[in-house]
Amino acid sequence: MASVGPSAASTQPALPSGPAVFKTIPYAFILPEILCGTWVWILVAATSVSLPLLQGWVMYVSLTSCLISLLLLLSYLLGLHRNSENWKVLDSLYHGATAILYMSAAVLQANATINSEFGTNAPLNYQLNSAASFFAFLTTFLYILHAFSIYYQ
Repeated sequence: MASVGPSAASTQPALPSGPAVFKTIPYAFILPEILCGTWVWILVAATSVSLPLLQGWVMYVSLTSCLISLLLLLSYLLGLHRNSENWKVLDSLYHGATAILYMSAAVLQANATINSEFGTNAPLNYQLNSAASFFAFLTTFLYILHAFSIYYQ
């Protein structure tokens, strides 16, 4: 009788659960995504919003992404994925779509930063908006890294 090779399920890496989430790439990016995204909406909220439509979108994207990423992190920590391959697809689609939304928010935040340079209370608002722009682009980069690193596991 011929020996049967390892099954396809055993060659696939297991999805992390519990504290292993923080040690496994790309899942280790989730916590920095949440932290940097939180800084974005805190910094935008600290400014006097001169362009409510632009910065409203930034706030919406950052707050929604933080909350959904937090739910995703809790799902991984609690092992709700049950090592299903569908979670990899869900994770990749979510982080890819969020990267696109965050890129639009980062560009709008950069525009708001430029417009706040000469507004009322200019130095403080400009500094806060600059920091928010930095964290928005950093968060975008983290979401992109997460989305693409799933394919290279």
